Amino acid sequence: MIVRIMGEGQVEISAEDISVLNELDTELEAAIDAGDEQSFRVKLHALLDKVRHVGKALSDDSLEPSELILPPADASIEEVREMLGDQGLIPG
Repeated sequence: MIVRIMGEGQVEISAEDISVLNELDTELEAAIDAGDEQSFRVKLHALLDKVRHVGKALSDDSLEPSELILPPADASIEEVREMLGDQGLIPG
């Protein structure tokens, strides 16, 4: 699965890593639903850090279509709320 982190580029994520990312996504959604800015910030950074850790960076000139687009680390709680779909940021 090809994932784009806005402002950073694309990474390729293996299917085996999706379940861990879904857990982090669920925690992020809970923080957003609670309106907890501090928890939101921690959970967003944890999700993005995990994507960076397990993902294989694609070259900047890669033209692969992104299957998922994640917000940048400095996104606001409102910006991320607008990006959430029925299944969160990472459908599973």
